[in-house]
Amino acid sequence: MNDTPGRASPGSAPSEGQGVNVPRPSEPVDGNVPTGDGPSVQPPAGRWFPPTAPPPPAGWGGRQGPGWGQPPAAAKPGTIPLRPLGVGEILGGAVATMRTRWRTVLGISLTVAVPAQIATILVERFLLPDPEPIDPDASGMEILRQAADSAQAEAFGYLPSLAISLIAVLISTAMLAVVVSRSVLGRPVTLSEAWSEARSRLPRLLGLALLLILLSTAALAVGLLPGLLVGNAAGAGLALLGVLVGYAVSIWLLVRFSLAFPALMLERQSIAAAMRRSAKLVKDAWWRTFGALALTVLVTLLVALVVALFISVPLGVITVISEGGATDPALTSGDLGWPFLIVSGIGGVIISTVTYALLAGVVVLLYVDQRIRREALDLELGRAAGPPGYGTDD
Repeated sequence: MNDTPGRASPGSAPSEGQGVNVPRPSEPVDGNVPTGDGPSVQPPAGRWFPPTAPPPPAGWGGRQGPGWGQPPAAAKPGTIPLRPLGVGEILGGAVATMRTRWRTVLGISLTVAVPAQIATILVERFLLPDPEPIDPDASGMEILRQAADSAQAEAFGYLPSLAISLIAVLISTAMLAVVVSRSVLGRPVTLSEAWSEARSRLPRLLGLALLLILLSTAALAVGLLPGLLVGNAAGAGLALLGVLVGYAVSIWLLVRFSLAFPALMLERQSIAAAMRRSAKLVKDAWWRTFGALALTVLVTLLVALVVALFISVPLGVITVISEGGATDPALTSGDLGWPFLIVSGIGGVIISTVTYALLAGVVVLLYVDQRIRREALDLELGRAAGPPGYGTDD
């Protein structure tokens, strides 16, 4: 993924006088012929070789036989077969990457998750203010006001933890994108190699994440504004409807631009170009992309639930009992002490280790699958990987 002569960066146009005699890849199936200002059809991992001429066909069915024969089996140099994938195969490919490259995946996840959890524990222990108490003797409106103030203070108190989580997710996503894309070609990658590939892209990844958060927040604010301006009972109903519409628009935007992260990482795109690239790849496939992402989120929630039920909750109960039981004033006031925070941090590390790898794997494989469907990327991946018998029966 360097810019030395003979190796083109993903998504970049060839330099003047370079790549003139290089054959172009096959035409995309959707009729969108790549132009010079768009990303070329190249394998999204490893070394980015210029396209070469396809191998000579061995007949429609590979083996010669009676009738028309069967289509050739898809080559599988790495974790996925080089053909359009189903949603289950995308999820399975992400799990296969975690299994086959477990040393690198575990190293990345732990390297990112452990410092993030330590920072979160320190923030919760020393920086977050104590929750505002609610006076039980106050009137109805006063109780509502106190509850609103307490919720607002708690929401602002979570902002440092959310910022830490966002940085951790971006770093892990950038490094794991390199691992997953190399695994598609069956090529190993070390932790240091993944960091070397990813670190120069982190500022743009952060800018892309903040821009998407800003767009989602703006959608919610626009939906809520009419109800706030009305200000009566009808305005409350209008505000609720506006929030629902705002959430729907936010989800639509996040899915539409979900493939911008691998496009930015693997094609070395700018933020705007990566968002345009994602919108083009997700076009006419929004529901499929949404389904794959929703299934992944559901799986990660189930993993978090299992970890909480079998690890965090039992250890937390033991920790609370060892610290004096639920009647201890220090515990009932919300100050659970170092042991409880450490137990919570261990559970967070386990959940993050699985979640980071699974989400990054699914997003990258969705990106690869859409390029296979629209741009015949499987041909380029096959030529780059060079599996035995590619173009015939595997």
